[in-house]
Amino acid sequence: MRGNGDRRDAEGFPVSRRVLLAAGGAVLLTSTAAAVAADARAHSARTHPRPAAGGAASRASARAETLAGPGQSSVAASPYPSTRARTELTRRPVPQPQHKQPRLPYGQAMHTIADGPKVVALTIDDGPSPVYTPQILQILHQHGVTASFSMIGRNAAAFPGITREVTVAGHMIVNHTWNHHNLGYMSAAAVRDEISQATDAIHAATGERPGMFRAPYGVWPSAVFSYCAQAGLTPLAWSVDPRDWSRPGVRAIVRDIVADTRTGSIILEHDGGGNRSQTVAALKIWLPRLLDAGYQFTTP
Repeated sequence: MRGNGDRRDAEGFPVSRRVLLAAGGAVLLTSTAAAVAADARAHSARTHPRPAAGGAASRASARAETLAGPGQSSVAASPYPSTRARTELTRRPVPQPQHKQPRLPYGQAMHTIADGPKVVALTIDDGPSPVYTPQILQILHQHGVTASFSMIGRNAAAFPGITREVTVAGHMIVNHTWNHHNLGYMSAAAVRDEISQATDAIHAATGERPGMFRAPYGVWPSAVFSYCAQAGLTPLAWSVDPRDWSRPGVRAIVRDIVADTRTGSIILEHDGGGNRSQTVAALKIWLPRLLDAGYQFTTP
């Protein structure tokens, strides 16, 4: 029976019943849509995991591809430390002082740095090398150490990807001539060409021009100082030389560096010019020893 207030719609249903059915259907549709959206989000999370903060994952992949040549594995060249290395970095952070060095008088090369107690500099010469430079970069990254790489121009031109990786990792590049010739036997014009060609090669690979110059064999004729002054290059020498280029053995390299290093030292090592496996093996030993002794590393 109809009540007096029981109005019906065009299909014969009471209006109050129609309202309830419509409300129930809306609730059902809303719940279904929410469930579908949640399922889609879950599927997206499984198939497209979120990248690391700041794009670290993509940067790691790009760096690995840069370091690994054709047919080479990128595992050894990975710039990211193992879980054990990350734990070590957390346990012992290494500060990187960056003080401005005093201006050198004309005709003098920098043999030491002045950045405070137990602050030293590591310089690595004759690269970049597709074999040894990536290994050294990995060790430096594991220990949070910044170094300077004195690069030969023709090597920088031959391996521009590795040259870029050195700067991307935060290290400094030093001009080490184009061919690594003894500048003491060259004319002023030839000296200029040796240095300027190397600068051009480093700039082409990295987009940056070096601010320092290291003379091969530590030979500093007057023409070198003259051109460095014109080009705005600071002459860079060293004070600790383990002669790793001669491959004296891992123990000898470690012994000489640990024994001779003191506040202000500039340590000389090599990543190019031959087999540098002893240099790499020694670096794994003496670097943590100096860090444990309280030394800090910076660039000149």
